[in-house]
Amino acid sequence: MKNISMSFFGVKALDDVSISLEKSQIMGLVGENGAGKSTLIKILSGVYRQTEGDIFIEGTRMRIESPASAIRNGVITVHQEITIEPHLSVAENIFLGRQIVHKTGLIDYKKMNAEAVYWLKQLDIDISPEKIVRDISVAEQQMVVIAKAISLNARVIIFDEPTASLSKKETDSLFTILRKIKEKGISVIYISHRLEEIKTICDIVWVLRDGKCIGSRDVHTVDLGEIIQMMIGRNIEKIIHREEKTFDDVILEVTNISSLNGAFRNISFKLHRGEIVTLTGLMGSGCTEIGRALFGDNKYEGEIKLDAKVFHPKRPMDSMRAKIGYISEERKELGLILPHSVYSNISMAVLKELADFGFFTNIKNEQALGSEYIAKFSIKTPSLNQPVKYLSGGNQQKVVIAKWLAIKPDILIVDEPTRGVDVGAKMGIYQLLHELTKEGVSILMISTDLPEVLLLSDRILILQEGAINGSIAARDASEEIIMNYATGQIKGDTV
Repeated sequence: MKNISMSFFGVKALDDVSISLEKSQIMGLVGENGAGKSTLIKILSGVYRQTEGDIFIEGTRMRIESPASAIRNGVITVHQEITIEPHLSVAENIFLGRQIVHKTGLIDYKKMNAEAVYWLKQLDIDISPEKIVRDISVAEQQMVVIAKAISLNARVIIFDEPTASLSKKETDSLFTILRKIKEKGISVIYISHRLEEIKTICDIVWVLRDGKCIGSRDVHTVDLGEIIQMMIGRNIEKIIHREEKTFDDVILEVTNISSLNGAFRNISFKLHRGEIVTLTGLMGSGCTEIGRALFGDNKYEGEIKLDAKVFHPKRPMDSMRAKIGYISEERKELGLILPHSVYSNISMAVLKELADFGFFTNIKNEQALGSEYIAKFSIKTPSLNQPVKYLSGGNQQKVVIAKWLAIKPDILIVDEPTRGVDVGAKMGIYQLLHELTKEGVSILMISTDLPEVLLLSDRILILQEGAINGSIAARDASEEIIMNYATGQIKGDTV
């Protein structure tokens, strides 16, 4: 793609961008939300027509005027939200719109199933072609989409955040498939916020920032810090300046709490004012359930003290009144009302305080609060009234944080605070959490992102199968040590 520019209503989304992709190469394409990745890919896949510039495939200048012409030229996109028909079979999905038919005009299911098996075997995928798609896993559905792509004689396959809904095991299986695609002479464009994945699977990474191409790097020689700096134009060490801190004032004390449903047992720890304590472990280790118990949303037995007084939250309202906020890992399901405006989402937890006489909604008060936090957190939105569903993941997360900061919390429970947001928004959230601790807010963080855990935490509690197996100061921790405790390779409850 040479000298690609694209403007919307006079605003340049892409400015003279040139990138190249070699045959049998896996290219990572990274950048913050709004950097131009989606626009560039939509031009290549025929959704948009560039204002300026040219596209060449194997040296031939191409006019890609529609998604259909992109497919005819061998450019296939595998979207983050898998486009598949759940009520049809695997074979019917692979050949949707180009079914194999008898001379009579009826669909030849026997031949179509056989062809589907051929394309699935090209990727060493063992799925029955007659299986109804709704009955297979998300990872298997993705494999069906990939099999369809190679059956279309793909020369370039674009993957947009392909691991967003996959487990670690499923991600590893996808990477095996991508390597097989590469061996077949097909090139891949891999878009992901997860830079560790870029390092693992890609050969080269191209970086976009503010609609411009910043450059490319060989992933085998570049470190993640350099990629991040290229993406956001600043250094992470300048954003989060870690210093040695001492903590005296215990705000929360948890003693031998156990979940009534068995999710966790005998959990004890202290949280000091202005401290970040992180719960981490493998999926299913009980971290989220502990956070929900402290927020009154998970029944438990044992003792919790808040400011040295016994505290037993039976419902979330009890915790909110005690100045405890909870940022769920599921922001779209549990953190936001997506069709509602930005300002109404921000004011949601403090409506009574903003109401006239404590009863009647005061929209002016809600909008004033919304404006305050939009400015404070640099939330990118065209207006206060913008439905929050149209914001980027990072800006949605800032709205959730703003909602809970509006209650003026003493304690903030944050579960996977940067899941699904780009690296620039991630750095902004890190800085925000760091600044909150300076103001005396205590943070109980739940995270499986180990670089995030090491960067933000003062203390780390490592869970294994519902119990604390390790407690370690962040300055003494490493990813290897954390994983050894999380998997039980090291036993013990203190370090």
